[in-house]
Amino acid sequence: MTLKHANDNRRASARGMTKEDAAIYCGCATTAALDVWIRKGIVPGAIPGTNRWDRKAIDLALDRVSNIVESAPAGSLLAEWKLKKSGGR
Repeated sequence: MTLKHANDNRRASARGMTKEDAAIYCGCATTAALDVWIRKGIVPGAIPGTNRWDRKAIDLALDRVSNIVESAPAGSLLAEWKLKKSGGR
């Protein structure tokens, strides 16, 4: 089933999106296509314990696979700092 683009801009701007809205946001024609992207690691799955997709997580994932983001995410920077602080052990 092909998805119809939402006329309501609030749906596309909501941070917690339904699977259908996430598929549309990613430019996928179907939720099955979104499932393929999730299996390939292109975009993350639903927020754990929910059936909602995080718009910002999708943006970050797409930025990474598009080589838009070159630096490590904040969590990795913390891990690097801890490693340096421990002397690399």
